[in-house]
Amino acid sequence: MIKGKKYMVAGVLACLLAGNVMLPGNASAKDISLSEQSSLDTVKASGQLAAEKELTAPVAAAVNQETVDKAAGRTEKKNRKDRHKKAVQPAPKTGEATALNIQQRVAAILRQRMAEENKWRAKSHMMRMWPVESEDTGGTLIFSDSPESVTEDGILYQDSVTGDARVLYYHLNSSNVPKKVAVVLENDGDGSAIVRVTRGGTSAPSGDYLDVGKNTQEAYFNGSRHELIYLRPDNKKLLQPQMDKTVLQPGQLVYGVYDFTASRKVKVSVIMYPADQDPIEFLKSARVLPKDEQRLRGTFHGMDRIVTSQTPYDPTQDGIVYFPLADDLHDRYRVGIDATDGSQVINYGNYGVLYRLEIPTTGSGATQYFLSPLGGVYAGAMTVRYGTNPSRMLSTPYGRTFFGDSTPPESPNTEQARNEGLALLTEYTELADLGTYENDKKTVFEFSPPGASNLPVNIIMMPSNN
Repeated sequence: MIKGKKYMVAGVLACLLAGNVMLPGNASAKDISLSEQSSLDTVKASGQLAAEKELTAPVAAAVNQETVDKAAGRTEKKNRKDRHKKAVQPAPKTGEATALNIQQRVAAILRQRMAEENKWRAKSHMMRMWPVESEDTGGTLIFSDSPESVTEDGILYQDSVTGDARVLYYHLNSSNVPKKVAVVLENDGDGSAIVRVTRGGTSAPSGDYLDVGKNTQEAYFNGSRHELIYLRPDNKKLLQPQMDKTVLQPGQLVYGVYDFTASRKVKVSVIMYPADQDPIEFLKSARVLPKDEQRLRGTFHGMDRIVTSQTPYDPTQDGIVYFPLADDLHDRYRVGIDATDGSQVINYGNYGVLYRLEIPTTGSGATQYFLSPLGGVYAGAMTVRYGTNPSRMLSTPYGRTFFGDSTPPESPNTEQARNEGLALLTEYTELADLGTYENDKKTVFEFSPPGASNLPVNIIMMPSNN
């Protein structure tokens, strides 16, 4: 992270002296992950080490001043003074002439670099919103997050589906005894049903909710599944057998997301039950628990959202752009029905909705992508598919559980400007690096709002200098 001008200047200087290149986009970010390229923390550390090893004390002192202009000014003033005294000064001791030459070189480099930085900042720090459009598609989302904090045994949510479906459950054991949470599938039709589980994952229950959120998303995005469940009429089975082996201690959270296809109508029940009972037997007499104040449960048709743009993005012509996800202003929350009482509900955050980001690009060169949290602490994962290459998972952020905790709150004017289409990319903007991709091939990202994280987020696109 960049915590002050001194570290930024030292890192820039060391990279220049070593012949390396630092991207302007990286120089402006407070945190960039290590998934595709070196982080600023690495650059800063290597810059400081190189400065300590290669520069003399006078140069290090010049670098560590408040501004480059002052450092360069003092260097030039000293040089002029030394030139006036040159005729009467004794010959310098070993090393002094070398240090002075390095000082002069450093001053020139810093002046040139700062001029380039100021030019880049004036041109590129302002971002504009990129016009996108979305379409909801896919099957049915069964969303169970209310009551989120569960104090008694019962059915947390229940509805019937046919065809493609996704179930998301997110519940905390707020009782004082161990519990289990399971998803039970029931064939309530006349013929046999086949359920094909195609994707999904969960994590071990924990009191570290951000860790649970990130691990579950990584499990979901980490690959496909090929599991078959056969259900005779009136037959009940667990969606995943290990659910009956996973115990939630008091205060622990469990979070899971699974995609499946049902050949016939099946009833899906999310239950919390005593750790020493059989889930199938428990369901026979269980009652539906009332939802809490947040009312985050329901059935939503169209479980996927495709986000695209009619205008291809050209990094050379369009500069730095962004578009928000899950802000309920430009990207609306889904509306559904609570099947347990027939009431209309809103999915605040679009949890369980799988986004496919398909923004066309054009022009020469490559595009750099970032994810930036806007609502606070964030811990998740995504995938990217580039050209004909297989999908690859991206942790957001890479190398640690969460980020977004160091971003200063926006002022009302800044938030309003961002919502209206203009935003600033500053050194305090926290970024998760999603990679750099050439514009001659199609790049598709998959994103889904992670449980336990704050929303919305920005997806940022910018020219790459790689």
